[in-house]
Amino acid sequence: MIGIAGAGAFGTALAVALAADGRKVILWGRDSTLNDTRRSPRLPDVAIPDGVRITKNVSNLAECAVVLLALPMQQLSTFLAAQGTALLQTSLIACCKGIDLTSLQGPTAVIRAAGAKAAVGVLTGPSFAADIACGLPTALTLACDDPQAAALQERLSTATLRLYRTDDIIGAELGGALKNVVAIAAGVVAGAGLGESARAALVTRGYAEMLRFALTLGARAETLAGLSGLGDLILTCTSPKSRNYAHGIALGAGKVPMQAIVEGVATAQAVVRIALEKAIEMPVSLMVARLVAGEIAVAEAVRELMTRPLKQE
Repeated sequence: MIGIAGAGAFGTALAVALAADGRKVILWGRDSTLNDTRRSPRLPDVAIPDGVRITKNVSNLAECAVVLLALPMQQLSTFLAAQGTALLQTSLIACCKGIDLTSLQGPTAVIRAAGAKAAVGVLTGPSFAADIACGLPTALTLACDDPQAAALQERLSTATLRLYRTDDIIGAELGGALKNVVAIAAGVVAGAGLGESARAALVTRGYAEMLRFALTLGARAETLAGLSGLGDLILTCTSPKSRNYAHGIALGAGKVPMQAIVEGVATAQAVVRIALEKAIEMPVSLMVARLVAGEIAVAEAVRELMTRPLKQE
């Protein structure tokens, strides 16, 4: 039995994909109508199959061998503090991307701090919920350093969802977190009409920042070059279906962004705090943090980036 905490778009999509492959799934969410409609408001065209048992009782997830935590990063710690006691004996896999603003930790550290007793990992990589729910081929990274990692990889892979395994949890987490910040910046470039050449340059220099930051914190370069880093970066910096990219487009065009959870906004703030503490040069991330906080205009941000001292690549 596989449990999923969070019946938003991604949690529902995972439930649909796993159930379609014959897995028994328990999906926990707060929407009282979900059991009646069998459709998520975030994925209205996708029916939740009968193989998915929907519940509003978190304790039901304790029946599962593994629980996927498909919750926003900034809500993960609060959820575990309020509801997590029933889940601490089961394997917990985070499906969120970002850095907790309070603790400046990634999702697995937050889970361990809550008292998890079994395997802990993170599922990340280039993926849109709609693609997964519709059965389109998707490849993700499962980062876990527990002896059960291979078994979890097998349990969570399906005919259309292929998981690659790594024990570099730090690299996988930071790839998924940092690419959202770069995606906002790429969206700003697009929204401001600065051209495709400028976007390509921005994404490339953003990736250099991702590497610099992640390696300083103990990640491996090959992890950032994989699905959880470069793969996810390519997806979120090129598609308007990415909330972070769309947020940046709105900022760049001088519009008010849509009210939605955009993980890159909080992550940019956390990254800047860590970078200042560890003396890591992060000009793109700093620009994003200042833009989303309203401290700087787009034109000024571009001017600052373009007038930085010339140096070797």
